[in-house]
Amino acid sequence: MKKTLFTRSLSLLALTGVLLAACAAPPPAAQPAAPAQPQPAAESQLPAGWKAGIPKNPPDRKGKKLVIRDVPKLIGIGYFAATTKGMEEAAKELGNIDFKTDAPTEAKIEKQIEFIDNFITQGVDVILFASNDPVAIAPVLKKALDQGILVVGYDADAQEDARQFFVNQATFEAIGQALIEDMVSQVGEEAEVAIVTSSLTAPNQNRWIEEMKKYASSKYPKLNIVTILPSEEDQQLAFKATQDIMKTYPNVKGVFGLSSVAFPGAADAVKQAGKCGQIAVVGLSTPNQMRPFVKEGCVKSVVLWNPIDLGYAAVYAARAIADGELKPGDTVLKAGRLGELKINGSEILLGPPFIFNKDNIDNFDF
Repeated sequence: MKKTLFTRSLSLLALTGVLLAACAAPPPAAQPAAPAQPQPAAESQLPAGWKAGIPKNPPDRKGKKLVIRDVPKLIGIGYFAATTKGMEEAAKELGNIDFKTDAPTEAKIEKQIEFIDNFITQGVDVILFASNDPVAIAPVLKKALDQGILVVGYDADAQEDARQFFVNQATFEAIGQALIEDMVSQVGEEAEVAIVTSSLTAPNQNRWIEEMKKYASSKYPKLNIVTILPSEEDQQLAFKATQDIMKTYPNVKGVFGLSSVAFPGAADAVKQAGKCGQIAVVGLSTPNQMRPFVKEGCVKSVVLWNPIDLGYAAVYAARAIADGELKPGDTVLKAGRLGELKINGSEILLGPPFIFNKDNIDNFDF
């Protein structure tokens, strides 16, 4: 009897095991592998010495709609209105682009960073920027790259590893030399001159000043730069800085205005002081802002480039990067009506500076 019960118990256990095995969930079906995301260029594929930034795991954007946001130093001045005009032209020409410029109304780097950070949160495809401070802006641009966002600079650069490419309006050397030659043609090789710049951290202005000093010391060693004052992209501050220069340095013969608002501010101060023709004013600004001073003879010429073309080229660069047509190591960019632009490393060169004067300034409206 005990043996029979034991045998039945074993049979019941075996049957239970079979039933449990039959009821057990089948092993999960093999899932298809997720599509591979495009990867940034491997370090071994990059040109030797490449230092520019690379976005991490960017999605495939080839031929797809791009959401591009532009964050210049500030909005509300003619210069960046002109770059925006060029960007809008390129976006319309290329099609399939959602473009917008938005930035603070004053040149404050902390506010510029906030705008960029907001666009990162929104998940845009491309961020264009003109930097107020190359070092301070770098972390937020690297954050964008880390999230697969394409980053292109123009007008004023950041640290090289914080963006992919930079559209340079002209070489720093060419601009620095053009400014010095323009000044010397008016005040001579031996004179005291001063500089009214943007902020003391503005990357393009600082590079121009560096090249101006280098060129002057080698070719015109008796041209004496007596002071450099900031104006923080504020025309009234530039006006006041120039007044201070004229009071502090009564022998000054020339003033450089190194931004689109510093130049007219300096020119206005010289005009209000009744010193047109006695103190030369040389610099960079837009034709529309400088036209009255040129017409009156208080300013002989304006060194610049076409900011509309600068903005236009920046959008073409962004589209080319997204489509895989602009890569590290390339030496030219096809940029619509501008033709082929030369590339030096990670810098796309718009071309040589342009000189506006009384003979041609009415041909331009920006």
